[in-house]
Amino acid sequence: MQQLLKWTLDTIREDESGFSWMEEYRYEWAPLVRNAVAQSIEGRTVLILTDSPRKWFSNYILNAVNDLAKNRPLLPFYQLSKSFPNLDTLHSTSDLQLLEDMLDISYPNGYYIWYIGRSDHLFTKLSYRADNSFLWIMDQEVQNAFTMRSSDPLLDIKLLQLYNLFDKTLSAVLFGELDLEA
Repeated sequence: MQQLLKWTLDTIREDESGFSWMEEYRYEWAPLVRNAVAQSIEGRTVLILTDSPRKWFSNYILNAVNDLAKNRPLLPFYQLSKSFPNLDTLHSTSDLQLLEDMLDISYPNGYYIWYIGRSDHLFTKLSYRADNSFLWIMDQEVQNAFTMRSSDPLLDIKLLQLYNLFDKTLSAVLFGELDLEA
């Protein structure tokens, strides 16, 4: 974990987009990104899920993550709401269980949910049920989640900066420049 923390700090400091705000949050960030990247490297599918105000961001992630200019393997990142358009109609525990069963069949190598949004949104029920979700939660402290404020006037910029850090971490691990276990 020390190597990831140092690498994260160096990457934050090299960034020219005013990313210094993240230095104090790297201890919260590192275990979360370590878990998410490790799952991606293991071949698990990433199912992106957002609340309505951050739907643009899920589209951004999908367009950016498998950009061929990165010269890295293509990774299975999908928008869950595109795979299952009736997602917002699931309310009961049995409905969620049916969806989870479908996802288990659809992704035999496993999957994890990357949720970005408010903690009181309907989609958090599904995200919280999965042990290994990658959670970016707005306006509430939640265990094993990266917390942000939806009222932050720089929120969109911070989301893009965080995605960039995640993507750089993913590339560094894929190319053997960063060992998550060290």
